[in-house]
Amino acid sequence: MESSSGSHPPSSILQPQDPRVLLLAGPTAVGKSEIALLLAERLGAEIVSVDSMQVYRGLDIGTAKPSTAELARVRHHLIDVADLADSFDAAQFLRLARSAVADIHARGKVALLCGGTGLYFKAFLQGLGETPPGNLQLRAQLQTTPLPELLNELAERDPVTFERIDRQNPRRIIRAVEVIRLTGKPFSQQRAVWGQSNRLAPSASHFFGLIRSTEDLRRRIAARVDDMFRRGMVAETEQLLRRGLVNNQTAMQALGYRQVAEYLQGVRSLPETIELVRIRTRQFAKRQMTWFRRQLPLTWIHLTTSDAPDNVAKRIAQRFASESPTRSAVLGDQGII
Repeated sequence: MESSSGSHPPSSILQPQDPRVLLLAGPTAVGKSEIALLLAERLGAEIVSVDSMQVYRGLDIGTAKPSTAELARVRHHLIDVADLADSFDAAQFLRLARSAVADIHARGKVALLCGGTGLYFKAFLQGLGETPPGNLQLRAQLQTTPLPELLNELAERDPVTFERIDRQNPRRIIRAVEVIRLTGKPFSQQRAVWGQSNRLAPSASHFFGLIRSTEDLRRRIAARVDDMFRRGMVAETEQLLRRGLVNNQTAMQALGYRQVAEYLQGVRSLPETIELVRIRTRQFAKRQMTWFRRQLPLTWIHLTTSDAPDNVAKRIAQRFASESPTRSAVLGDQGII
């Protein structure tokens, strides 16, 4: 299946049938970044990061941000576009991503959107509903409210969202309650009309998802976490804390940083912290997969330990180049290659 949201001039909405946009998603540690680099080199593409944490300057090791050498190989967009003092949300991502895609297309290149933030992919494909912008004063108040109180309010005022929301994600809970208080309407009602004026057919994009067996992904996550700590995750967190990381509730949700901050406070030992980061990363990857399967139309690519990244990139490039949107519409949303 190809599921392509397309390009647009900066002042217009995206056109769903534009074939010059390729999307690559998947859980953390599945191998997206390496395959995306190789794929971009094959297609002459530029990469637009779809990662809610790589936007922050300084969050490098813990977010597996592209290295200087990788940035030199392929031009990347939406990396390091926000300071730790800044808030960043789907609306900002959508504005910057559309601008980046328009710029890429103006230079005759393919835009390759790659990442693991499903909400941002959905915003890019379907636009955003009429939810109000964030209110800094109200958000600061909600951030100091105990999570159980926010969940109780959400259950009372919007039981639909309460049943669906990730209750381990304070940022999303705070946003849901914020919207309810600002508008007086259930968050679920406003999300239900997301992008109806620009809704894409499920198979309109070149949209691929990478997946591995549970055990394979578990091993890769363990290796990634170990490498993060070898490369200086503790020192990076110390530096970020001095710069005010703890005051940015969004950035503090990035995997590893909160746990290392707790280690620095003496909450647990370093080996215990490393193991906890492994556990949290596995849990996060599972939530990502659940969200992708339920919310987004992807062609799933099942990777094994014997799949060389360059071969995978070649397969995707061939599929991308050979299939037209007309043909892809026949494939539905259960494609597997």
